[in-house]
Amino acid sequence: MNLLEKEELARTKAEELENASPEDIIRYAIETFPNITFACSFGAEDVVLVDMLQKISPSTDIFYLDTDFHFKETYETRDKMKEKYNLDFVRVSPKITPEEQAAQHGDELWKSDPNACCNIRKVEPLTRILSQYDAWITGIRRDQAPTRANSKKVEYDAKFGLMKFNPIAHWTTEDVWDYIRVNNVVYNPLHDQNYPSIGCEYCTRQVMPGEDPRAGRWSGNEKTECGLHK
Repeated sequence: MNLLEKEELARTKAEELENASPEDIIRYAIETFPNITFACSFGAEDVVLVDMLQKISPSTDIFYLDTDFHFKETYETRDKMKEKYNLDFVRVSPKITPEEQAAQHGDELWKSDPNACCNIRKVEPLTRILSQYDAWITGIRRDQAPTRANSKKVEYDAKFGLMKFNPIAHWTTEDVWDYIRVNNVVYNPLHDQNYPSIGCEYCTRQVMPGEDPRAGRWSGNEKTECGLHK
């Protein structure tokens, strides 16, 4: 399938599947692109999709970006999910350690140049792993941030050169938590402590009442995305 065919497929299927259930979108994605993977951050949306995938296609690859800077609760959530579903998450790590990063770029790069830090610890590893696949599944939702408001359920991801499926793009926060409660899904306990969006420990703070759900990410910077979905 060439580029034009992928772009046309994304356009037509985004329209056809707009009202489809997340499960049906996942089934279509896997049937159409068997060489597919799911990027898991262990946030609320992603634990929902892990649960769905285990019910629909438990052999589908699931990876996570280990930046070395995650909260301990995030790693604990990973371990609980591994035990519950008896699965192995593919760990994708940066090419350099935190110590090497500090030696090359100075201490606290996440503070002095958060874009550079994200490029090293997230974007480059993601680019590397996605180059092995024809499509990927994500947990982004339209109401998470203005930058995601126009997300389609099926897209051609020009940045990484593959198809992208966002099965719960239309869901609200309430939809996510309803699924978690009804299906008894393991989730990150930081969500109960005013962390609606959880990234690296150094760049994530609690969100105050009335703030945007992603206001706790890179607080004090104009940065709103890590570069994975733009």
